[in-house]
Amino acid sequence: MRAVIQSRITMSAVTPNQLIRKEIQALHAYHVPPAAGMVKLDAMENPYPLPAALRDELARRVADAAINRYPDAAAQQLKADIHRVTQLPEGMDVLLGNGSDEIIQLLAMAVAKPDAVLLSVEPSFVMYKMIATFVGMRYVGVPLAGDFSLDLDATLAAIERERPALVFLAYPNNPTGNLFDADAVRRIIEATLGLVVVDEAYYAFASDSFIPQLGKYDNLLVMRTYSKLGMAGLRLGFIAGAKAWLEQLDKLRLPYNVGVLPQLVASTLLAHHDVLLAQAESIRSERTKMMAALDAIAGVQTYPSEANFILFRVANATQVFEGLKQRGVLIKNLNGGHPALVDCLRVTVGTPEENNKFYVVLQDSINQLA
Repeated sequence: MRAVIQSRITMSAVTPNQLIRKEIQALHAYHVPPAAGMVKLDAMENPYPLPAALRDELARRVADAAINRYPDAAAQQLKADIHRVTQLPEGMDVLLGNGSDEIIQLLAMAVAKPDAVLLSVEPSFVMYKMIATFVGMRYVGVPLAGDFSLDLDATLAAIERERPALVFLAYPNNPTGNLFDADAVRRIIEATLGLVVVDEAYYAFASDSFIPQLGKYDNLLVMRTYSKLGMAGLRLGFIAGAKAWLEQLDKLRLPYNVGVLPQLVASTLLAHHDVLLAQAESIRSERTKMMAALDAIAGVQTYPSEANFILFRVANATQVFEGLKQRGVLIKNLNGGHPALVDCLRVTVGTPEENNKFYVVLQDSINQLA
């Protein structure tokens, strides 16, 4: 009898390898390295704290927040604030997400029919490919040109061949930092029978936006996050476009996906949008100085940026990256992540003090390898 029971237990045992899809098993989880005690220039965050008066206002409002109650499921006040500061075209609406990652996933889930294709360019934001895998879509990545500009002919050919249900274009692009040619983006929108999402995560640092184009193209949506503007800890993003699209996406959104405190804090900060934009302007100014400082270091090749980070190439990039870490500065090592990013590193624009330390330890790390 004991042998029979033991046999049944053995037969009923199940392992992740038996149940988890093979393509999920093949993935690597999104890795966030520890940064305690480091000058943190790896995650495209706003390095500036809020002014003291604004922090005091937030403290007062948070103290009175009804955290014992569920949040406004429709987030009506926050949506109205986003409409105001974004200046959306007439008839356009927004849908909120827990960062832009959740919105990418909602979009992919909505169109993930059998054999549906999600198309983007490469290298670009890694979550496009990862989320396509999550939901069972086929992912197609079109290589960028050697200077990281759009290869328009190759992209249009891929669109004609693959008939993608969903296209993502980061504008500016991450991790390269450049703003694609706007006419080329329009050509892609016009050529695509599926949905095109222009991802403007770094809009506050860029010279152009596709928000004014909403309504001119039936298949265009524009996605943004407030993480880079100074709200990374809130995890708040949104997608803007025609209500016909957003009503369908809203069916997939989990209830109460934006909590009481993120709604309250974001609305308060958007009432002081000028403060955040002033900080963004300071970051843009520091970006110009950082680009000049990097260009002055022998052996460093920079790439144009309209984001709050700079991509650069240097010999022995991984060793240089490790040298920076040993000296207390954390940036992003992209070497090995994509064939086009050999010996590439990405640094977030920090405060003047953080940037100055970065220049010094970068030069030291390069000199040590010479």
